[in-house]
Amino acid sequence: MERTGADQPNLPVDVTNYLVIRRGSARRSVIPLTQGEILTIGRANSNRVVIPDAKCSRQHCEVFYSGGRWSVRDLGSRNGVQVDGVRIDGEVILEHGNMLTIGACEAEFTHTAPEGSIVVGGSVDMGQGATFDIIERKSGTRYDKPQVTDTSTRTKPGLNELYQLARSMAEASQTTILAERALEGLFAGTSASLGAVLLVTGDEEQPEADDLEYIATMSRQTDEKPAVSRYLSEIVLEDHEALLARDLSENESLALRDSLSLMSAESAICAPIRRKNRILGLIHLYTMKEGRSLEPDDLEFTLAVADQFGIALENVKRRETLQQGLSKAEQVADDLRQQLEVETELVGNSSQMDELRSKVGRIAPTDATVLIRGESGVGKEIVARAVHFNSNRREQAFVCVNCAALSESLLESELFGHEKGSFTGAAGQKIGKFEQADKGTLFLDEVGEMSSEVQSKFLRVLEGHPYERVGGSKPIQVNVRVVTATNRNLESAVKAGDFRQDLYFRLQVLELFVPPLRKHPDDIPVIARHFLQKTAARCRVKCKGFTHEAIEVLREYHWPGNVRELKNVIERSAILSDNEQLTAEDIRLHNLDRPTPLADHQLFAGLDQKADQSSSTQQESVPADAAEGWTEAINQEVSLEELENQYITATLNRLGWNKSATARQLGIERTTLDRKLKKYGIKRSS
Repeated sequence: MERTGADQPNLPVDVTNYLVIRRGSARRSVIPLTQGEILTIGRANSNRVVIPDAKCSRQHCEVFYSGGRWSVRDLGSRNGVQVDGVRIDGEVILEHGNMLTIGACEAEFTHTAPEGSIVVGGSVDMGQGATFDIIERKSGTRYDKPQVTDTSTRTKPGLNELYQLARSMAEASQTTILAERALEGLFAGTSASLGAVLLVTGDEEQPEADDLEYIATMSRQTDEKPAVSRYLSEIVLEDHEALLARDLSENESLALRDSLSLMSAESAICAPIRRKNRILGLIHLYTMKEGRSLEPDDLEFTLAVADQFGIALENVKRRETLQQGLSKAEQVADDLRQQLEVETELVGNSSQMDELRSKVGRIAPTDATVLIRGESGVGKEIVARAVHFNSNRREQAFVCVNCAALSESLLESELFGHEKGSFTGAAGQKIGKFEQADKGTLFLDEVGEMSSEVQSKFLRVLEGHPYERVGGSKPIQVNVRVVTATNRNLESAVKAGDFRQDLYFRLQVLELFVPPLRKHPDDIPVIARHFLQKTAARCRVKCKGFTHEAIEVLREYHWPGNVRELKNVIERSAILSDNEQLTAEDIRLHNLDRPTPLADHQLFAGLDQKADQSSSTQQESVPADAAEGWTEAINQEVSLEELENQYITATLNRLGWNKSATARQLGIERTTLDRKLKKYGIKRSS
């Protein structure tokens, strides 16, 4: 049961009173109680009686005289005050002989001083001469949970606010997040209405104002980026000291020097972010005419935050460097693990493959730009990897980008990176592929699909010029070897104006041509066995080889999808087969035929059936002359690109250039048809 003052007896007012304090084996102290005086007890040095005890609060309790009585009041302590073993609630009147328990100390309220004791005047430190035991361990403190304060009665920032802010900054994983958290804490602890964090971009020992870069800004009134005073920055950078300036709007000479007049600033704080006697950046805070001016206490708090910022910034940069190094090391390790596979995938004993390997061996040690040409599926990326892993950059990153898989805006962001907020969805800074491939190799597949705008920026980088991230202004210089690949006819694209001529010449320094699989059919058995071994190891199938008939089926097929199609056919056949030797019946080829570019009347001869008839019905009703035309095309060498061009053109002509009907006939979207028309340069003849 808690004790209250409602049932306490009255004490005579003419009695001299004492507080006798004991702490374990410490010497007893006797403190006379003087009317009109308030005796404070707690762990803080500002108390009259100081008790250095973990169970004692900084301001634990007070003994005071009021209404002719001495009373004790708990000041909201964590562990409370006990009077004769009962924890009190609020104020309790003291009587002779009451024993107060405060942490590990006991204090007796008495009318007479004990014999032989020393009466103490002034403050008393109960830690002097005492020995301590560990009586409690804690992994956190009461400061771990932020206190909710009323902004209408805001007090000056103190240790609690600084502690909370320091912890928040220490948890930041990126420089921008760190700066934003620092400004949020400063806005909560001061009356600032505008603020900014600027960091030094280089490694200068004595940085200047031009070396500063905005990292984060904040404003209570507007979303616009605040402008900071260059003049104040120069002063702080030179003196290495924080400053507080007031009445800025009335200082005409200062207002004319820089942007303060534009902001109508009334007071300002500029504090250096310091670490190991170096200035890493600045914190700027401003108030407007209508707001409360910044105070000296705000200056002290800002400088303390800036010093904490310097420590946190060092840790963040160390983590960012380690993370970048780790990511790059993982990329290199992954590429090295794939090196053996890359080398073994360049299989084949034909003269064409021998010639390709020979050219890769001559080209790889150089740093020249390489253009790899060939049909889709021939293995251009495998050749690009072979170039990289046989070069002097083999221990650095090999980065791939498919230019056809990304829109114009996404491709630019993917290649060059972007800054936070540069476009919708840019939630943070992103490092581009060029930066990721620094000192390594960047492989751009389907380079012919680049837009003209990206081509222009790409050309400047190839020529050795620095570039900027999307939405950024900082120049970035990289050392990258560029290897590109395409299945398009770039010469035709240059003539059509879809590809820059100067970029074409810049890419075609060294050229490698990867032959289609039908050009070296003698390699089909070797490549097929290679893919079967990989499939058996990865998918745990029991197929170990091919029958003679199965090999003949593979050799006779025309492979429009080249090596990629062969790999998929072998994997599918091996998984679905129950035989140890793949038979001719196990080989599951695609249901695609290879027609040849024919005249419109030949291509569509006899194909006037309704569009909604099934494919099987159409195949059964194809006249003999049309079937012979398709069969004859099998023996002719024509690429899929040429075939698609001819087929789309013929379909458009047959349907009177009705694009919607043509798209339905081809089984593609209208937008896909428009893209293919642009790709092949197909135009309606007048």
